[in-house]
Amino acid sequence: MRIVVAGGTGLIGSKAVALLRARGHDAVPAAPETGFDTITGRGVKDALQAADVVIDVTNRVVFDPETVMNFFTTSTRTLLDAGRDAGVQHHVLLSIVGVDRLSHPGYLNAKAAQERLVAGSGLAFTTVRSTQFFENLPAMGAGMVRDDEIVLPDADLQPIAAADVAAALIEVVTSTPRDGVVEIAGPERESFARFIRPVLAAQGDVRPVRTDATAGYFGVPIVRDSLVPLGEARIGRTAFDDWSASQTS
Repeated sequence: MRIVVAGGTGLIGSKAVALLRARGHDAVPAAPETGFDTITGRGVKDALQAADVVIDVTNRVVFDPETVMNFFTTSTRTLLDAGRDAGVQHHVLLSIVGVDRLSHPGYLNAKAAQERLVAGSGLAFTTVRSTQFFENLPAMGAGMVRDDEIVLPDADLQPIAAADVAAALIEVVTSTPRDGVVEIAGPERESFARFIRPVLAAQGDVRPVRTDATAGYFGVPIVRDSLVPLGEARIGRTAFDDWSASQTS
């Protein structure tokens, strides 16, 4: 199959491209550095010619509500319109576990709007909602500083390795479109502190880490199970401790 990976040079996209090529697929990494821009439309139509599948892992981590909403809606409409014209048979979107349960101006609402565009596009699709990536845990912890402490929400995480996210996307791509949602998560569900404290310590960050019931998730009020799957989910293979050990070996 010819599979265009929008965002194909990033953390997840590059791994997905490598896995697809290893299985003999014609995987095209599409990103601004390859002449592919979903905001201006530059190179999108050409890249999607004869494509069977589009995987959308594009991302922009900004929290201004208007900016992030414009990015995800514009980018998604560009891909969907070009995919429709090209006869794409399966549109695969990477999203976030909990985005259907949390409503907050900014990034989460923009991702929810992106999901709605895909679901209403008329194209066969599968939305893959993932929990947080192991690789993003250090940045998460560093972003939760309050008065020289790391203050974490009193909630659970079930993070997953980026390699397992890419593998799950490949399973979806090579299967029948769900016209619905698949959720993926890591093998261990524990508190924020269980995951954040060791990754910060490994980086030499000695600031105290504590849990506060009033702390939110980057401004979003959450409860214990806001960021973990509530029902059936596909579970990644990589344990957190094994991933952590691989980062220092």
